[in-house]
Amino acid sequence: MTKNEPGINDNEESFFKIQADIEAFEKDAALYEEQNFDNRLDAIDFLEFHIIDHIESLIKKAAQPDQLILLMQRAENIKLALEAIDNNMFKKLRAHIRSNGCTGEQFKKLLGKYIDFNAHGSDHEEAGYDNLDIFINGLLSPLTIPEQTTALEPEMVFYQKTPARIIFELVEMAFITKDDVFFDLGSGLGQASILVNLLAGAKAVGVEFEPAFCSYAGGCAVQLNLPNVSFINADARQADYSDGTVFLMYTPFNGEILQDVLAVLRKESLTRKIKIITYGPCTAQVASEGWLDITVSNNDNIYKPAVFTSI
Repeated sequence: MTKNEPGINDNEESFFKIQADIEAFEKDAALYEEQNFDNRLDAIDFLEFHIIDHIESLIKKAAQPDQLILLMQRAENIKLALEAIDNNMFKKLRAHIRSNGCTGEQFKKLLGKYIDFNAHGSDHEEAGYDNLDIFINGLLSPLTIPEQTTALEPEMVFYQKTPARIIFELVEMAFITKDDVFFDLGSGLGQASILVNLLAGAKAVGVEFEPAFCSYAGGCAVQLNLPNVSFINADARQADYSDGTVFLMYTPFNGEILQDVLAVLRKESLTRKIKIITYGPCTAQVASEGWLDITVSNNDNIYKPAVFTSI
């Protein structure tokens, strides 16, 4: 192709820049190596938002768009090939977890081949998600995320996933072990409960008000063959916490509901020591409870978790 061919005269600089980028992706053998997840994810994003979207805008302006269409097909084929590598990788990893039941250091070693899950060095200046969240989302389940079916009460908070790095961090900061029974109050799609079980070997129970989310989370645990992970479709005020030792709340509710749940947990604390991990705005209300000591402070930063221990 020459720069004078019809259909690209007005956009020839963009065309040849895009063509060079596509050729670079085609020749970059490292992108097609399974362990290079981060680089592959960056490449997929670049292809989608900087190449394919750009080509689409050029096609709309071109009198003869044939060459641009061919260029877009090349970009889309690369993107599909890279996505297929990730899909096959996640399928293989799920099969490994299902067959070998790896938890704790074994699980971390497995993940470390593909993604940096270091939980330290972040100031948590804002809530955010990164490549680790995308990796964990792909790993835990290929199931289609369901729509919410049940209306929330006014003081219940709309579900939002706990950032994966926060879960990695709280396992360490709360010293969760295989001897603990971990409860996630407002467990949503089950990510925190499943990850805590895989990272620490602890029995994990999710309590979720939305039945579709609860069913989805249970399906994820079954697919990974995690017998010590379960989910209860219940109001958090009415769940059975009799064997719980560690409780997570990513601000699933506020106001009187939060106060009622704290009252339930206080009764549990009369029979044994328990820990409560908070994340988000609910931390301030939990900190005001006289029966709890704060053992790890979030320094008034709602984007950092805090840990409380019953007195």
